[in-house]
Amino acid sequence: MTNRPLIMRAGRAHPIVLATIHAHCFPAGEAWDASVMAAELSQPGVFGFLAEAGGMILCRVAADEAEILTLAVLQAARRRGIGRALVDAAASYALSQGAARFFLEVSTSNQPAQALYRSAGFAQVGIRRRYYPDGADALVLSRGLRSSDNTNRP
Repeated sequence: MTNRPLIMRAGRAHPIVLATIHAHCFPAGEAWDASVMAAELSQPGVFGFLAEAGGMILCRVAADEAEILTLAVLQAARRRGIGRALVDAAASYALSQGAARFFLEVSTSNQPAQALYRSAGFAQVGIRRRYYPDGADALVLSRGLRSSDNTNRP
């Protein structure tokens, strides 16, 4: 029996927690501070989840599409299913809000994140050249959200 990570909705009371996790996972120039987190959470369609063990995800739903804006799991909490639990919670919520497809960008240099997303059913649908500050390309990944959508598998 495995312990499932404790996941909760993030709201307007959580920008400092979100920013703290983000700052531990991204380079200083790329980490989002509390004001950015608060601004994101105040936007229509934006929602987030927090993992008690040290992870966060922010997403946006617009019409029938959802997008992962950012995902971060503290180094000490990685490889324990937290990233996957956050993605699954976000996918379920996005579906409940009317989204049919989920999209995200991930750096070509971030192999662990690519493996996480592929295990969650995402497949490459495009590429954005030199998308990240370090010059890395971004893979555009997508998956369906409905159980009848066979494109959920990589």
